[in-house]
Amino acid sequence: MERWHWGHIQMGNGPEMDFSAPPDVQGHPGVLTPEDAFVAAGNTCITMMFPWTTERFKLDLVSYECEAEGTKLIELDRTEIFTSVTLRPKIILRAKDEEKTAIDRRVRRALEAAQKYSLVANSVKSEVRMEPVIKIVS
Repeated sequence: MERWHWGHIQMGNGPEMDFSAPPDVQGHPGVLTPEDAFVAAGNTCITMMFPWTTERFKLDLVSYECEAEGTKLIELDRTEIFTSVTLRPKIILRAKDEEKTAIDRRVRRALEAAQKYSLVANSVKSEVRMEPVIKIVS
């Protein structure tokens, strides 16, 4: 039944890729899993919204990279659910003639707005948590 642990998907925007169940449930290593795709969907959607919100908040974004991790709960009957998705963005902004505390407040509001306007983050029942590391340079 090896063939049932593989799949192939073509996304609406064109990319194609193989996917599999996770290795711990008879899947294959090194390919996309549904669990990876779920966590990545929230991460990528907010990542795409964040530059838009920084423009609206008049922030000078230098760089943004984000790690994401899903936390799942295994119920007594062995069903599983993601209880949360934690995003850990590392954000670098350039300060102009403004105090760093004011910039920090605005970047946190920009993150909240990016999450608010994220279609994917708004469509999941798991909690989406932000744990940003913000660096402001001259």
